[in-house]
Amino acid sequence: MAQRINVVGTSASGKTTFSKALAQKMGAPHIEMDALNWQSNWQQCAYDELMIKLGTHLAGDSWVLDGNYSRTTPLKWQNVELVIWLDYGFGLNLYRSVSRSIKRIISGKAIWLDTNNIETVKKSFLSRDSVIWYMMKNYRSNRKKYLTVMQSRQFQHIQFIHLNSPKAAKAFLQQFQV
Repeated sequence: MAQRINVVGTSASGKTTFSKALAQKMGAPHIEMDALNWQSNWQQCAYDELMIKLGTHLAGDSWVLDGNYSRTTPLKWQNVELVIWLDYGFGLNLYRSVSRSIKRIISGKAIWLDTNNIETVKKSFLSRDSVIWYMMKNYRSNRKKYLTVMQSRQFQHIQFIHLNSPKAAKAFLQQFQV
């Protein structure tokens, strides 16, 4: 069974929740791309720094990585064995984006450890940097990208699993065996 797994999908598809559950079941480290990338004050890591952090985390024999970050594909898919694509409908992703943002606004908690990044009404609903807007803008292109990538000869060494509903994701986790 695969020991190096990348979970991908549109924003708010549940990548982190799914990945944490899978990593726990495997007894493997969970690596969150967003946590590696985002620094305090919503500053992104420099590309070189992100690649160093990612390379360090991917050095192990077993891990579950969650996140897309296309610019990191050459490194993260160099030794990946399995890519799990959480591909849910636009309406569900939009609902999850909005409800997640509201919950985060209400809690006022930092999203990632060692950062002061919190969601606000302005950041979530009134900004071009909104994760909700990002999901809406990139939903179709993400779907097209992963449909193409799954058929690409460049990535024929990778097993792809396409899960198109939360029910399918839950069933996968229940059936997954190390």
